[in-house]
Amino acid sequence: MASEILMPRQGQSVESCIIIEWKKQEGDPITEGDILCEVETDKATFEVESTATGELLAILHEADADVEVLKPIAIVGENGEDVSAWKNASAQPEPDADATSAPDFTQSQPPKPSIPATTNSSNASEFISSPRARTTAAQRSIDITQLTGSGPHGRVIEQDVLAAKPTPQKTAPLPPGDLGEQTEIPAKGIRKVVAERMLNSLQTTAQLTLNSSVDARSILRFRQLCKQPERQEKFGKVSINDTVLYATVKALNAFPELNAHWAGDRSIQYENIHLGFAVDTPRGLMVPVIKKANTLSLLELSAEAKRLASNCIEGAIDPDDLTGGTFTVTNLGAMGIESFTPVLNAPEVAILGVCAIQPKPIMNGSETEFIPHMGLSLTFDHCAADGAPAARFIAHLREKISNIELTLLETLY
Repeated sequence: MASEILMPRQGQSVESCIIIEWKKQEGDPITEGDILCEVETDKATFEVESTATGELLAILHEADADVEVLKPIAIVGENGEDVSAWKNASAQPEPDADATSAPDFTQSQPPKPSIPATTNSSNASEFISSPRARTTAAQRSIDITQLTGSGPHGRVIEQDVLAAKPTPQKTAPLPPGDLGEQTEIPAKGIRKVVAERMLNSLQTTAQLTLNSSVDARSILRFRQLCKQPERQEKFGKVSINDTVLYATVKALNAFPELNAHWAGDRSIQYENIHLGFAVDTPRGLMVPVIKKANTLSLLELSAEAKRLASNCIEGAIDPDDLTGGTFTVTNLGAMGIESFTPVLNAPEVAILGVCAIQPKPIMNGSETEFIPHMGLSLTFDHCAADGAPAARFIAHLREKISNIELTLLETLY
C-alpha cells in the first residue's frame, strides 16, 4: 500500500519548509532511511529521509515549493499503484479559511452590495483581505489593494490573488554605457528572511547607535595566558570573542532594561539572558542563541558558542537554537572593521557590535602612547531605552573588558 512521505517538523517554531533539491526521482527504488530531498527552513537546512520502502511513485511538490510541515511531499509504494488522488490534491491550492468557514446567506437574505477591495486605509485593507491572501500577494508581487474580492462581503481571498497578474515593477533607467548581461537572483531561504527582518526592524524601531572603544590590553593578556602550554589543554580554545560574550553577559546583569523585548507599547524584561551571536555561514547570516548564558562559566559559554556556530556552518543547527534571544552580539573585528551600525534583531531592545582591535594614541603625561583598543558599537531602540542608560551600559561593559581578570574573579565570590 502506498505511503505518504510528510514534511517533517523541525523545531516548534517551524511552520513550513522550502524544498531545495530532490535527491531521488519518480520511479527510483527507495529504501526506508534513504535521503529523498533537501529542505530549508528560514533558519537551517536539513535532509528528509524516506519513512517507507518501495518505489518513488510521485513527487507532490517540486523544488522551490514552500510546504507546510506534516503535509505530504511524496508517495512511496509498489509499482503500478494509483496515486492520482494525491497528485490532484497537491495541484489544487488549499481552500481559504475565510471562504470555506463563512456561512452562505445568499439564498436566505437579499444580496448586499459588495465592499470594494481598494482603499487608502491600511487598517481597512487588513480587514477585507485574508491572511493567506496577503501572504500569497506578497510572494507574487501583487498589490492586494487593487483587487476586487470574491469572498464574503467583498473580502479578498487567496483565489482572487491567484487569478490576478503580478503588479509591474518599476525599474530605474540604466546608466549610460554597456553593462553587459544582467542576472536576477530571487531572494529566498535565509536571504529572504534576513531581508524581511532587517527592513522590518528599521521601519518599526527608533534605532540609535553609540560608538566607543575599550582598552584591550587586559583581554589580549588573558588570551596569551590561555595559550600558554600549561593552560592550553583547558583554556586554549577560549577566544577573544568568547571573552567579550562573557563580559557582555556580566554587564547585562546590571542593566535589565537592555535584556528585553519591545512590544510596541511596553518593555518586557527577562530574568535570564539568552545571548544571540551572529555567525557568517555559506548560506548567509545566522544568529544562534546561547540559552541562560548568565548561568554559564566562561568555559561553558565558550564550548556552547563553538557548538552552535559549528552547527550553523554545517547546516545542522536545530531551529529551536535560533529563537528566543534577548540580546545579540555581532563581531566584525576579524575583518578589520573599526566602527559600524548593527541593525536590531527585533523585538530585542539592543545589539552590540564588536570591532577590530587597533592602536589608539593616548596621552600619558607629556608622552603619547599607542594603546590597543577594541571598538564597540551599541545600537538600541530609543522607544525602550534612553541614551544615558545605554551609555552607562557601554561604560560598565568597558570596565568589565578592560579588567577581564577581575571580572572572572567576581564569579568566584
